[in-house]
Amino acid sequence: MAAAARHLGRVLIHHQRQSISKTAYHASRPPCFVGFLVPSRHFAAAAAKSAKKKKDPKEKTPDEKIDEIEKIKSCTYMDDEPEDDVYLKRLYPRQRYEVEKAVHLLKKFQILDFTYPKQGVYLDLTLDMALQKKKKVEPFASVVSLPFPFISEINKVAVFTGNASEMKIAEENGAAFAGGTNLVQQVLADEIHADFYVAVPEIMPELNPLKKKLKKKFPKHTQKSVSRDIPQMLELFKTGHEIEVDEERENFLQTKIATLDMSSDQIAANLQAILNDVCRHRPLSLGPFVVRAFLRSSTSEGLLLKIEPLLPKEVETKESKQVA
Repeated sequence: MAAAARHLGRVLIHHQRQSISKTAYHASRPPCFVGFLVPSRHFAAAAAKSAKKKKDPKEKTPDEKIDEIEKIKSCTYMDDEPEDDVYLKRLYPRQRYEVEKAVHLLKKFQILDFTYPKQGVYLDLTLDMALQKKKKVEPFASVVSLPFPFISEINKVAVFTGNASEMKIAEENGAAFAGGTNLVQQVLADEIHADFYVAVPEIMPELNPLKKKLKKKFPKHTQKSVSRDIPQMLELFKTGHEIEVDEERENFLQTKIATLDMSSDQIAANLQAILNDVCRHRPLSLGPFVVRAFLRSSTSEGLLLKIEPLLPKEVETKESKQVA
């Protein structure tokens, strides 16, 4: 009996040891990556994208910030012009050209780039629209008689007059349409379309219904489209070139002035005619109206012009000399 008890005790002890060893084995079982060096984590998971914040109106756009940075940067320019074709632009002010030199370069660009030889030549003007007492020049449109026209098509001109003899004169001088109140009704009904509209002074009160319809093309004394000299008006508007200030930018005027196959003298003459007409819209006593001018072709970069010698000067009167 004692032997059986001792045998049972040994079995229990052995079973207990096995249970304890299994428990210790499972408790100390290492993960699969034991033995590998785990580097410290130097980054974090990307946070979920938050809803877009409303833009603060006072916050500057990237372009504005870039402009501000460029202004802050102070860089001393080189005294002389660059000697080589390749140079650092930030070290030199932008080159300005005489009109003749600019035209020569545009023609050279056309040859080197194998582009269309009769492409358009354009003038881009930045204007100072400020007047006295915080007023400004309103965006304007006008018609210029170029010394060397580059368009062969004749503009359609409508002449408003209630006089039968003046209607006949208008038709003899190439008017597309001529008439009085009947012509007004035809324009309102979209039965007639013209490039320009001119009138004699006597019929102006009858044209009031056309103001909203014609807008900037409505006849005005300042635009030389109201006069008793019908042949002179027709001569201007049949072959005239229209220029107009950009309504959105308000101080920018862009216009075609020639074709690249024209001579340098012809292009320069047309450019001067445009400048003379533009500058009449602001008193010369207030200083230069044209702040900056670029000349370019349809396929070239803009060349900055030396504009000061081309701008009309204020005529000095005897009274101003006496005051001085």
